[in-house]
Amino acid sequence: MTDGRTPLGMKILVVLTVILGIAFSGQTRHAEAQGVYPDIAPRDIPRAPIIQSGQKLKPGDIFRDCETCPEMVVVPAGLYLMGSEKHKSEKPQRLIRFRKAFAIGRFETTHNEWQACLDAGACKHKPHDHNWGTNRMPVINVSHAMVQNYAKWLSQQSGQKYRLPSEAEWEYVARAGSKKNYWFGDLVGENQVNCRKCGSPWSGIGNAPVGSFAPNPWGVYDMHGNAFEWVEDCWHPNYEGAPKSSEARTDGKCHFRVIKGGSWYYYSRMSRSANRQKNPAAVKSYWLSFRLVREIK
Repeated sequence: MTDGRTPLGMKILVVLTVILGIAFSGQTRHAEAQGVYPDIAPRDIPRAPIIQSGQKLKPGDIFRDCETCPEMVVVPAGLYLMGSEKHKSEKPQRLIRFRKAFAIGRFETTHNEWQACLDAGACKHKPHDHNWGTNRMPVINVSHAMVQNYAKWLSQQSGQKYRLPSEAEWEYVARAGSKKNYWFGDLVGENQVNCRKCGSPWSGIGNAPVGSFAPNPWGVYDMHGNAFEWVEDCWHPNYEGAPKSSEARTDGKCHFRVIKGGSWYYYSRMSRSANRQKNPAAVKSYWLSFRLVREIK
């Protein structure tokens, strides 16, 4: 993983670290952490209702399409300035307009939601939970192609269009109308995000159950920290030549995909709304999850 600002040698080293870290770090450092892993009950968050046939959705609505479907939040149409002037990889900034509302995962997709795809025989890979448990935990150790397959199955099951968000959609939701580094301000503060040295019970140890921190103003949880999230876009070192629309950029180095949001393993700068990193599409990790978009007709 890299943000496009490091020397070539460091880029190679970082990619090797990602690959080897999956194999070794989980057996050493985090094996030692099992004895101190936080055993904190998740927030008591009422579950989203199953949507009624023909029900019209509006911004702010929280719903599920089926019993085992992810909980979704409808976000409003609008306009925002994507990227930042902080790093080369986040330039040039550009205005992105959303002409209609869409729905996005209220939380990172969970192990239990993935299990439904396994039970149906549509998903073949059972992700390891890294001994953190599966109750309300974000599903981890899934590749980009596996996620796309899950979205395809969910679309078939629900009769709705589910897919990975574009990078533009993801950042729009993470900001929730804010121009700051995080939806709540420019400083990460204490115990507001699950990232390294960010003061949460899980910081530098592992993923927290989804919904462990306050939602953003649009009702979406954990956009900053916890686990990095796959988006649809192929990797480019910056936004030069990027679409002016909110669509995903699918040209270029598609064996690398963009990931957003930071994680418990990395420092807070990785969790900024504008921060963008790359990860090999085929490489799975214990600090990498996803959430889906559901289109509204």
